[in-house]
Amino acid sequence: MQRVTATREMQPYNHPTRAMYIGAPGKVGYLRLGFELDKSGKSIMRDLQRMAPLIVQQELYCDEGMPAMPVVYILSSGGPNVDGDRYEQEIMMRKGSIAHVTTGAATKIAEMNDNFSALCQNIVLEDDSYLEFMPEPTIPCRTARYVTLTDITCAPTATLFYSEIFSCGRKHRDEPEIFDYDILSVTCEARRPDGQRLFREKFVIEPKAQNPSMLGIMGRYQMFANVIVLTPPDKAEEIYNATEAGFSDNGDLATGITRLPNNAGLLFKVMGMETEPVKKAVRSFASTVRMSVKGHPLLPDFPWR
Repeated sequence: MQRVTATREMQPYNHPTRAMYIGAPGKVGYLRLGFELDKSGKSIMRDLQRMAPLIVQQELYCDEGMPAMPVVYILSSGGPNVDGDRYEQEIMMRKGSIAHVTTGAATKIAEMNDNFSALCQNIVLEDDSYLEFMPEPTIPCRTARYVTLTDITCAPTATLFYSEIFSCGRKHRDEPEIFDYDILSVTCEARRPDGQRLFREKFVIEPKAQNPSMLGIMGRYQMFANVIVLTPPDKAEEIYNATEAGFSDNGDLATGITRLPNNAGLLFKVMGMETEPVKKAVRSFASTVRMSVKGHPLLPDFPWR
């Protein structure tokens, strides 16, 4: 976590909080999930450690497309992320295990005056494991400050589908908040178990310094999805060839796909005007990945989602 909170771009906001102090109970969430195969070959959640406000109860087997896949919902008892919140999440996929991890609702980053909210994630995939990590969108409110670091260790034969969706803010309020937050800093890096670095991607959005609505950045789009797929080269090529990129008929959705360096996998981007079309595009791409790797499609999401 120290590596995350020490990032250069967050130091102008690194002040003591006037409300609950940094590190107070309820402001430091921790979650560890470990998946493995049991004696019968069923993928189960073997390890679960949690510290409020992060909550996971148990795995569910509710995916009709892959009934043997455990599905885990990450919940929070603390409402939106506020000044000084520090969250850590660890996911371990042991050899041959499969899992789908998501959140119960969107992550809201509240208005902030003193400090910032930080999330540190560590994801490890052993040989032949398969993980879909598809949280609901992140919504940064006015003056929000949010920094994340995701560190991935992925075996050459494993597959990770990792997606993030970011909103411009609370755009449907009576007084719309469109890119009114202070800063959004997102870093993702991956390596092999032997330490070989695969890639590192980082983007920092500071709307007050440079308007994301400028041509060449987001333009008229207000939603952004970033999807990373780590998978063996033959699967990556199959997924790449099966994916169509470009603009929707009305121009309200744009998608793009490219290859990651070091034969690591693929990078898929989506920009849109509203949440649902962006989520649908991400889910459609996830279905392509699942079909290529596991031979099963990803079915439409539950209506209540």
